[in-house]
Amino acid sequence: MDIRTTRRRGAVAAASAGLLALTLTACGADTEGSASGASAEVDGFPLTITNCGEEVTFDAPPQRVVMLKSGAATYLHELDVLDRVVARAGTYPRDYYDAETWEAIEAVPVLTDEVDSAGHLQISQEVVLSQRPDLVLGASDNLTRETLAASGIPLLEEPALCPEPAADPSLDDIAEQLRTYGRVFGVPERGEAAAADATARVEAATGTGTGQPRTAAVLYPTVGGGTTYAYGTRSMAHPQLEAAGLRNVFADVDERVFEISREELLGRDPDVLVLLHSDGDPAAVEEVITSMRGAEALTAVRNGDIVVQLLNFSEPASPLVIDGLDRISEAFAR
Repeated sequence: MDIRTTRRRGAVAAASAGLLALTLTACGADTEGSASGASAEVDGFPLTITNCGEEVTFDAPPQRVVMLKSGAATYLHELDVLDRVVARAGTYPRDYYDAETWEAIEAVPVLTDEVDSAGHLQISQEVVLSQRPDLVLGASDNLTRETLAASGIPLLEEPALCPEPAADPSLDDIAEQLRTYGRVFGVPERGEAAAADATARVEAATGTGTGQPRTAAVLYPTVGGGTTYAYGTRSMAHPQLEAAGLRNVFADVDERVFEISREELLGRDPDVLVLLHSDGDPAAVEEVITSMRGAEALTAVRNGDIVVQLLNFSEPASPLVIDGLDRISEAFAR
């Protein structure tokens, strides 16, 4: 399959002993309403989409995908195209996935799960190029759209993780991303069906209370001492709280995530707390907040209204966020 970004229209190059020119050719595409084979024409292609403000063009659906972040995994599973991922890197916590999804993820070979102390993936460009990908999902510090474009390989990032994410994220973004991936992978009907299901799930979990909503904060505490982060209106955590019938105490902050002080948290005094973490013991995450000086003054701590959940249940937009919404709504329903 010949895939290119609009930023590179010349010959496609890939790396073996160096960057050698070659053409990426699909083998046996399995798409709705189209024949298999490299020469088969696929309805809807060439396809151009905009990702993080850049146009990306596909001549045919991807067949050799390398996934560098877990954010896309549940999208691809919903569309039944996870078998097109030939390699993955990074961390994929078991608690995110049901048995069927986990089985599909485990079947994908792991390039590396090494991340630094900030959770950033550590992987070389050569390791990724050796997989001969026709699409990379997720960027890393040394694997950006620009560096991969030099080898003729397109990259798609989750919109919430773009350098300039949307100013007004919405739970509707999950359904829209399912449609986008459905088009990219040549299965638009599956994309539409999955989007409709996601919309129905959000509606079922959305609070309908008519009273004064309780206040809430979504925090990412650092276990072992350090910075506590909060999520503002540019995060998916914000519409998630609203759907659960809660009011974000940081609704006046036009940022995705930012540092907060102990004094600011005490001053805003949320009624409930949603604490996020990437791995490890949830009890240790909760203790960061409950053991801090002055914690007894927090309404959420006094009443025990705290939920701890893994990061991707609130960020970035994916079907996992709907699972997180279910958890929050159940914990704090009145």
